[in-house]
Amino acid sequence: MDQGYLILETGEVFEGKIIGNIQDCIGEVVFNTSMTGYQEMMTDPSYSGQILTFCYPLIGNYGINLSDDESKKVSVAGVIIGDACEKPSHYLATKSLSIQLQEAGISGLTGVDTRSLVQSIRKSGTVKGVITTVPSYNKTTLAEYESPFWVEKVSTKEAVTYNNNGPHVVLIDFGYKKSILDALLQENCKVTVVPYHFTYNQVKSLHPDGVLLSNGPGDPMELQGQFEEIKKVTQNYPTLGICLGHQLVALSYGAITEKLTYGHRGGNHAVKELLTGKVRMTSQNHSYVVMEESINYEELIITYRNVNDKTVEGIKHRKYPVTSVQFHPEAHPGPSDTAHIFTEFLQQISSLGAVNYAIK
Repeated sequence: MDQGYLILETGEVFEGKIIGNIQDCIGEVVFNTSMTGYQEMMTDPSYSGQILTFCYPLIGNYGINLSDDESKKVSVAGVIIGDACEKPSHYLATKSLSIQLQEAGISGLTGVDTRSLVQSIRKSGTVKGVITTVPSYNKTTLAEYESPFWVEKVSTKEAVTYNNNGPHVVLIDFGYKKSILDALLQENCKVTVVPYHFTYNQVKSLHPDGVLLSNGPGDPMELQGQFEEIKKVTQNYPTLGICLGHQLVALSYGAITEKLTYGHRGGNHAVKELLTGKVRMTSQNHSYVVMEESINYEELIITYRNVNDKTVEGIKHRKYPVTSVQFHPEAHPGPSDTAHIFTEFLQQISSLGAVNYAIK
C-alpha cells in the first residue's frame, strides 16, 4: 500500500496507508462512534461529500455483503480507518472493504491515529480535509473548496412507485436511506419516492394518504426554496420528517437551524421522550440542529430532547398531524428503540379516516 496523508485545513497532518482508489479527495472530515455498520454508513447519502472517520479501531472484519447498502452507491468522499481488515470473516461477505472502495473509486486511509484525529475535530470543530499521497497540499485550494448542492445530486430524478396493499405514502427524497423505504414497505405501505423539488400540487396529484420527508446531506437552508411547498404539504397530509426532513419541517414553520461543532454521528445517542420521560437509544447522523429558542410554541411542541447536550430531537404540530425527529427510527446501523414512530405515523393516517387499513 502507498503512503498517504490526511491534511486538515488547520494544517494538521495524519499519516497512513492508501486503500481503495489512489486519488486526492477533498471533503468535510467527520467521525462516527458506532462499533458496527460501516457498510450502511458508507452508502448513506447523508454522508455525501464527507470524509468519514471510524472511531472503532478495526473496520472491515465482517466484509461487505449484498444486502446492507443504504443506496445504490458508496456516498462518502473518503474514509479514515485505524486498522482496515483485508481478510473479512462472515458467511455473507462477498468482498473486502478496500475492494468496495476501489470499485467505487473512493479513497481511504488506514493505519491512522483516529483517536488523535477525533480529539482534534472535537477541539477545533468539523474541518475540511484532503486525502492525498503527498505530505503537503495547497492550503488555499483546501480553504476555498465549497461543497456542491448534494441533495440535487443524490435525489431521485423521477417518481418511482413500490406497490403494496396499505396506505399510500409519498417519500420526498432528499437523500433517503433504503431502510426508511423498507420500514414503510414492512408496514404494508404503498410508497412513491419523488424528487426533492416536488411541489405541493405535484404531491397532491399522487393522492397520498401521508408524506415522509427523508434524511439527506448538507445545510438545510440550501432548500429554503422548498419551505413554502413543504408547509403546504404538512397542512394537508399527515407528515413525518426524519433527520434533514425534521429540520425542514421546523424551518417551514419559522424556526432556525445551526451547525453543531462536530455533529451527532453514532448508534448510541440517548434522547428523552418528554411525554413519557422514557430515554431511548438512537442512531444519529447530522451536523445541524433546530435552535430551541427559535421555535414558535404556539404552533410546535418539543417531543424529544438529547440527553447529553439538550438539543431538540423531535417536534410535533399542535394543530396538524405533523411529527418529526432528528434521529433515525429505522436505525441501520444502530438500535431500533424508536421504530414505533413509523407505527404512530400510520396510526395518524388511519385516525384521520384517510384509510382503513389494519396497522401491524
